[in-house]
Amino acid sequence: MDFQHLIETVGRLVDFAGVAVMVLGAIVSIPMALRGYRPGRLAATPGSSPLGFYRLYRQLLGRSILLGLELLVAADIIRTVAVTPTFESVGVLAIIVLIRTFLSFSLELEITGRWPWQKAPANPPSSNS
Repeated sequence: MDFQHLIETVGRLVDFAGVAVMVLGAIVSIPMALRGYRPGRLAATPGSSPLGFYRLYRQLLGRSILLGLELLVAADIIRTVAVTPTFESVGVLAIIVLIRTFLSFSLELEITGRWPWQKAPANPPSSNS
């Protein structure tokens, strides 16, 4: 097994992992949304109403799609840079990464309601005094 074949195999495995994360995330998110599971980053702020099933499912699904997209970008980078680093392949990779980055930012905005570079809102101090 030569180096190029090994890198292609690793790239395919990471591609498969990215797709698997998205598919499993879509399936696992259903019971999690039905139970009302909210990850820490999506925790309800004081005074906010609980999310409905649809909105909660979209947020959980979006998180798995984000992770899957990151794995797919990693697979593209592995295959493009390590196997065939030509100007054309690097240009195609740049376009793919640009599109997937835009998708990631859009999903992050949809999930959390803010851009990835914005800080989470600080919790107001509790009035237990």
